Amino acid sequence: MSSLIKLSNVTKRYYLGGNEFSALKGITFELQRGEMTAIVGVSGSGKTTLMNIIGFLDHCTSGHYSFSGRDVSHLSQHELAEIRNMKIGFVFQSFFLLARSTALQNVMLPLFYRGTPRALAITMALQMLEKVGVAHLAHHRPSQLSGGQQQRVAIARALVGNPEVILADEPTGALDSQTGSDVMELFAYLNREEGRTIVIITHDKEISSRCQRTVTIKDGRILEC
Repeated sequence: MSSLIKLSNVTKRYYLGGNEFSALKGITFELQRGEMTAIVGVSGSGKTTLMNIIGFLDHCTSGHYSFSGRDVSHLSQHELAEIRNMKIGFVFQSFFLLARSTALQNVMLPLFYRGTPRALAITMALQMLEKVGVAHLAHHRPSQLSGGQQQRVAIARALVGNPEVILADEPTGALDSQTGSDVMELFAYLNREEGRTIVIITHDKEISSRCQRTVTIKDGRILEC
């Protein structure tokens, strides 16, 4: 494995009503290609802020962030958005599927932003829906799908652009225990059989125990890595 993500003394400060709040306090850690890693912490620990920085949704205030050997700490929002679209696949607790679009159309969305020809985008999206086991639901809208099926569609959307890393924020939080276990098994398969780099943000120790490595964050600092 080789280094994909490297954070060195990263901080994140917010200013609210004239007061300064430090969400991250000198975060240093490295993520290797092909790892399946859990970032664990209670609400308010800084784990979501860390995910936002890793996923190019936010800038660090200070420190350095290297992605695939490139220092991305001070890129513009436009540059970050381009990297995010090409390199990062997101999976969220609330799925964030477009309610009026079919499963197929939801999975095609990242390809639309890349300018992929429609016929090719349809083929690629159907292949991803097949991979996650819901190709037969391609023309269903989210309201016609169970929670587990919606999350599989969201995972297909995250995968369709062949990103270098999948960031999953509490991906089983809205699911029952059995469905959540099935989703985690899908992540494990993608990591084990396809070498996907996966980062799962969670507060659930049972979920983190299914990852190869656990990074614990508390009060904006890493306790274990």
